[in-house]
Amino acid sequence: MTRLPPLTPDTAQGAARRLLSDLLARHGEVGSMVATMAHSPAVLGGYLDLSRAMKRSKLPRQITERISLAVQHHQGCVLCLAAHTNGARAAGVDDAEITKAREGTSADPAIAAIVAFGLQVHTAPATITDDQITGLRQHGYTDRQITDVVGIVALNVLTGAFNLVAGLQPTQSAVPNEPARQPGRTTTSVKPLTL
Repeated sequence: MTRLPPLTPDTAQGAARRLLSDLLARHGEVGSMVATMAHSPAVLGGYLDLSRAMKRSKLPRQITERISLAVQHHQGCVLCLAAHTNGARAAGVDDAEITKAREGTSADPAIAAIVAFGLQVHTAPATITDDQITGLRQHGYTDRQITDVVGIVALNVLTGAFNLVAGLQPTQSAVPNEPARQPGRTTTSVKPLTL
């Protein structure tokens, strides 16, 4: 159930009105998350700035979508899982790898290392070790890419937490077959996703 109503340029105030108007002019529509974030110009502006910045990440989209899937699966945001499942598929990630990404891993050891690192940045950043950073470098990741993971995780924490607080849900046609797991709990099996 939606807890916060979406706003329009007519109902938004101040800077949020300008941001929504600009987005509508450029893209022709505004998604429910963005329209609802307009209750706080600071949150909406921060989201837009971080989102634009992370599009300049030096990590390939196939990897950033996998990290997003791992974080959103842990957070339990069904709306984000649906969006990142579509994003991963558009980037060429197959359903088996999407399932593995949600579990925080991959069949490819280098991808598994960076996805697991991203999930750890989200769940327990204080436990990251020097050896893990060295291992990522040995897999070929640069310091910039390692740093980009933190930004990708931060963006996902913002969007997932916001959607959960606002009560936003995907349209029925975009809901994955598997329900989102409860945050902080482990799962024993994950079914392949279909949208």
